[in-house]
Amino acid sequence: MSDNRVVAYKGPGQVAVEDIDYPKLELPDDVVQGLGIKKKAPHAAILKLVTTNICGSDQHMVRGRTTAPVGQTLGHEITGEVVEAGDDVLFVKPGDICSVPFNIACGRCRMCVEGKTGICLNVNPARAGAAYGYVDMGGWIGGQAEYVMVPFADFNLLKFPDRDQALEKILDLTMLSDIFPTGYHGAYTAGVTTGSTVYVAGGGPVGLAAAHAAQLLGASVVIVGDMIQERLAQARSFGCETVDLTQDAALPDMIEQIVGEPEIDAAVDAVGFEARGHGAGAGEAPATVLNDIMTIARAGAQLGIPGLYVTGDPGGIDEDAKIGQLGVRLGLGWAKSHSFTTGQCPVKQYNRQLMNLILTGKAQIAKAVNATTISLDQAPQGYQEFDGGAAKKYVIDPHGMVAA
Repeated sequence: MSDNRVVAYKGPGQVAVEDIDYPKLELPDDVVQGLGIKKKAPHAAILKLVTTNICGSDQHMVRGRTTAPVGQTLGHEITGEVVEAGDDVLFVKPGDICSVPFNIACGRCRMCVEGKTGICLNVNPARAGAAYGYVDMGGWIGGQAEYVMVPFADFNLLKFPDRDQALEKILDLTMLSDIFPTGYHGAYTAGVTTGSTVYVAGGGPVGLAAAHAAQLLGASVVIVGDMIQERLAQARSFGCETVDLTQDAALPDMIEQIVGEPEIDAAVDAVGFEARGHGAGAGEAPATVLNDIMTIARAGAQLGIPGLYVTGDPGGIDEDAKIGQLGVRLGLGWAKSHSFTTGQCPVKQYNRQLMNLILTGKAQIAKAVNATTISLDQAPQGYQEFDGGAAKKYVIDPHGMVAA
């Protein structure tokens, strides 16, 4: 009989909750064989999931827009209670409730020492960087589950200082594993500061997190652009301005109606490679957002790009898009002296400070992204509703530990 369950990809548009083995303090075979390291992992811990979230990045796989194989386990947004710790784990213990960065990092390689934990060199033989439950990211079992193994636990786990307080604020704290740091990274690397005018492309959970982060960083105006009315309404619910990209008006003109000029100080791409063009019935145009933010960002601006771009997209609109080669107007960005920051957010650079903002009540991230709790068995329904554009961040509660 199985001692664990996990959400798995079953083909385009399909996920299911499946039985798997209870985790062991061992590394995945892909990592062991590819990097020539020991399988036993006394540096690891096993966590009982308190919460685990559905992410827009998961949806790319579930839509069949990556090379993920059928059976790929899912879930990289993990918050859990330590139930077992290996002999080499010194600083966390059973009973501790911790946030788990979606970046898996060894804490020992050159990249980790430099704080670039999103591109750790010792956790994925295919490329720098790894994540739980994601294609081409090292073969690590996903965290939309009842239990999960976390390697290099002392380095990776962020322990919450008080258990009762953590459970009380769990819907905010669960966002620390990915979208709050990722949104913050997008806004921070876009140079948002006191008085900035900011445009965030995309009103999904990462875009809403970036918008809330921009507010925390002192922006004077935060504008969210999207094509889904429910998401635009959610952005307005916490003080953002919005632009409806189903309209035929030019984006600079819509920006000018809000800030008095057709440009902004900082821009964030929270959409990624499945971007669509503007106007009613617009089709997919994967470079649209990148070209938009270069168009409306002032000269010398910084552009934060936490939106996901891939090297393999079977559903790409042409042969170039299928290998991540897009029609980006780099000459425009060059002429305007823009700087770009791409790639996975290095969660550990931000998660402790963002935790403090949550615990002191300064950040209201669960409200901003409309955190909505579901059971593990409701995960397939959550995926379906999220794919339909629901303005919600689905938080899976596998063990019924989230207070009503």
